[in-house]
Amino acid sequence: MRKQLYLLFSLLMLSVAFARAADGFQQLSFTVNGVVRTALIYVPASAKINPTPLVFVFHGHGGSAPQAEKSFHIEREWPEAIVVYMQGLKTVGQLTDPQGTRSGWQAAVGDYGDRDLKFFDAVLTRLKQDYNVDAKRIYATGHSNGGGFTYLLWLARGDVFAAVAPSSAVAKYVMQLKPKPVMHIAGESDPLVKFAWQQKMMAAVRAVNSCTATGEVWDKQCTIYPSKNGTPLVTFIHPGGHVFDPAAPALIVKFFKEHPGGTEK
Repeated sequence: MRKQLYLLFSLLMLSVAFARAADGFQQLSFTVNGVVRTALIYVPASAKINPTPLVFVFHGHGGSAPQAEKSFHIEREWPEAIVVYMQGLKTVGQLTDPQGTRSGWQAAVGDYGDRDLKFFDAVLTRLKQDYNVDAKRIYATGHSNGGGFTYLLWLARGDVFAAVAPSSAVAKYVMQLKPKPVMHIAGESDPLVKFAWQQKMMAAVRAVNSCTATGEVWDKQCTIYPSKNGTPLVTFIHPGGHVFDPAAPALIVKFFKEHPGGTEK
């Protein structure tokens, strides 16, 4: 009986592995400052030939790359894009986990020797070497701590990105940011990253991007604040808490597709 169960389990794991490979996923390893870092990467078959969009996705504090893939599943909404689910390291949380026992991302330039910014640089360099990455269509999104790191990438690597889409996040350095198309996702009942904090963040982004004070309907539960500079803010406000809303992936992809135009060479 045990042997039969073991055989069944082995076949199940093998079928999952084959399904994963068929979906175009691979796990890549990078050594950054002597530490092995990993990322789960989806690559469309045409990525070596055609100019291909690239989307970076960052999990929340305590999350993982596979968990982020299940939540965001950007590749299902945009199968023509390369999608990278990055894996964080143990990090002291800004609002939880003061001992730093769970995975996350640096919160400011210089934190942890910029380990996560260097990780991002290494992944981007590799992908541009291996595939035909469309430099005008590189994007970032993430939830919670991953959303905060998305804002940090806008600050520290802003010229790389055509647009960004943070979820459930705020940043202290918002007035240092250069105008960029942004989609901000927020839950009205968020008990962790308070909705009032996020409202202030969105107002600050509107100011940075020179957006209109009054918004227009962009999609269900979404408002767009146009900008004469072509750097609008789209807000997706849902009634939930500190969660990544299931409707968000399709809306993020719609927003990214509307905004090509990064300046990376």
